[in-house]
Amino acid sequence: MTYTWADAVGNLGVLLVLLSYLALQLERIDGRGFAYSACNALGALLLLVSLIVNFNLSSVVIEVFWLAISLFGVWRAGQRRRKRRQQVDP
Repeated sequence: MTYTWADAVGNLGVLLVLLSYLALQLERIDGRGFAYSACNALGALLLLVSLIVNFNLSSVVIEVFWLAISLFGVWRAGQRRRKRRQQVDP
């Protein structure tokens, strides 16, 4: 087996997802915050890029849902941020 660019992209995605989870468990980031969801979304996206080259249906399905849920988290974090700004600057 040769190590390709798609493998490197996928491994970077795995690293992002795992590091964000580790940071959450170490209480370095907030699970409801932008950083956690953004890292998960980017990780899922990189894994999907890798899976386009090395297709696996089950992995694609989980990464699509992982990406969608993470993007929802990014959106919610943005909503909370805007709400806080509006409370400070009426």
